Amino acid sequence: MNTEQLYQQRLSRYVAAMRNEQPDCVPIRPFVAEFTARYAGFTCQEVAHDYNKAFEAAIRCARDYDWDAIVPNMVYVWTGLAQAMGLRYYGVPGVGIPHDVGFNYIEPPEDQAFMREDEYDALIDDPTGFLYEVWFPRVCADAARIGEACTLRNNAAFVKGGMAMLQYFYAFGPQIARMRSETGTASAIAGIFKAPFDIIADKLRGYVGLTMDMHTQPDKVLKACEALSPHLCHVGLTTADPAGQVPIGFWMHRGCVPFVKPSQFESHYWPTLKPIIEEFWKHGHQTLFYAEGKWHHHFDAFRELPDRSIVFHCDQDDIFEVHRRLHDKFAISGGIPNVLLSYGKPEEVREFCTRVLREVAGNGGYIMDAGAIMQNDTSPENLRVMTEVTRELGGYSGSRFQATPPEETRGPQPTEDDMRRPGLANPKRTRRAPGVCVPWEEKAKELPEITGDPDLVRRIWESTDALGNMFIWQCLLSF
Repeated sequence: MNTEQLYQQRLSRYVAAMRNEQPDCVPIRPFVAEFTARYAGFTCQEVAHDYNKAFEAAIRCARDYDWDAIVPNMVYVWTGLAQAMGLRYYGVPGVGIPHDVGFNYIEPPEDQAFMREDEYDALIDDPTGFLYEVWFPRVCADAARIGEACTLRNNAAFVKGGMAMLQYFYAFGPQIARMRSETGTASAIAGIFKAPFDIIADKLRGYVGLTMDMHTQPDKVLKACEALSPHLCHVGLTTADPAGQVPIGFWMHRGCVPFVKPSQFESHYWPTLKPIIEEFWKHGHQTLFYAEGKWHHHFDAFRELPDRSIVFHCDQDDIFEVHRRLHDKFAISGGIPNVLLSYGKPEEVREFCTRVLREVAGNGGYIMDAGAIMQNDTSPENLRVMTEVTRELGGYSGSRFQATPPEETRGPQPTEDDMRRPGLANPKRTRRAPGVCVPWEEKAKELPEITGDPDLVRRIWESTDALGNMFIWQCLLSF
C-alpha cells in the first residue's frame, strides 16, 4: 500500500468512527503536544518557540507510531507570536520559567483582570470594538491605551502580530500536506471555538471575577454571552473544514460542575452554547467536545443535541459511564488516563486499553486517545503499548467498511429535522456584525465618488477588513 492509499484508508476510518459507525478497526488519534518534543529530541522551548521544529516533531511521531490522525501542531500557541505581540498572559519556556516545561497561561489577579466588572455594557454593545480598544491594550505590553500617545512599539505590536499570525497560519497547509504525503496521516481537527461563558472566564473577567459576577450581576453575564455568541460562531464556521470531514475543535474549560453550579450551567452556559453547536451542525460540521475535567453532571443536556453532531472526548469522566450515557447518540474518543500513560506500568496500560476496546469500542464509534493533551511526562513506551494493543485488538471482524477517495469521504450529515432546529437563527445584534471591523456602509461615506464597478470595491474592502476581525478574535480564542 502506498502512502496515498494509506491516507485514504486512515481518513475514511477516522470519519466513519466519528459518524458513530464501525470502520475496519479503531482509529488512533492522539493529541500529543510536548510529548512530541521529548520523542524527537527537542526541548519544550524549541517546539514552543520554533513552530518548524514542532511540525517536524509531529511528523516524526506520526511516522514512527503508525497513527491515523493527529493535530499538525498540538503545541499550538507559538510563543514567538505571543512575544511579537507582547502578550502578558503567557509564561514562555526559557523566559522566566524553565526551558524544559510547556508554556504556561498566567491568569492575572482579580483586581487586574483584562475586563473590569463595570465594563459589561461596552462588551455587550460592541464585542469587536471592546477587544481592540480595551482588551488588547491591556493584554499587550506595548499597545497604547485610548488617550495615550501612539508609539513605534504600539504600531509594531499590531503589525508584527498580524504578519506573524498569517505566517503561522499559512504554514499549516504545507504541514498538513507533509503529513499526508510522507506519513499517510490525516489532520484531526479544523477550526477553533470556545463557549461564550468560557471566554469570559478565560480571557476577560477571569474565573474568580466571573464567579463573583454570577452573584452580583448575572443578567449582564448572560447578555454578554449572548452578544459574544454570533461572533464566536462566525469564527468557528469560517475556520472549519470546508469538506466537513473533521470536526471543529471546542476546548471546554470552566462551564462544568464544580466550577459552576448546575443552575448556572442551565441558565448561562448551555443556553448560549447549544444554539451554536446546532448552527455548526446545520452547516455540516461536527464539533469535538474536548471535555476537560468532569462533565457527567451535564450528559442529559448534551443528549439534547442532534445525533452525531458532536464527538465527545472523555478526559476525567469514567469512560465506561460515558459509553453508557452517550454512545447511542455520539461517537466517543479518549478516556485513557494520562496518569496511567505517564507513570503506569506497560502491562497496566495494556489491561486498561484492552477493557476500553472491549467495552467501549466494541460496536464502533470510538477513537483511541488519552484523556487530555499529552505533555512531556508521557511515557514513550506506554504510548507505544496503547498504539500496539489498539492495532492488535481493535479490528472489527465482518466489517463492511470500505475506504473511499479523500474527495469522496463525507462526514455525517444533518437530517431534515436537524435543519429545522433554531440554531442561531436570531442572534443578538451588536454594533459591528460578526467578521467586520469597519462596515462598508461606514467606509463608503468617507470615499470619493466610486465609478466603474462599485461591487468590486466593496468586495475587496470587506475581504481585507475581515482580516482585521480575524486577527483580534484569533488573539482571543487561539493565543
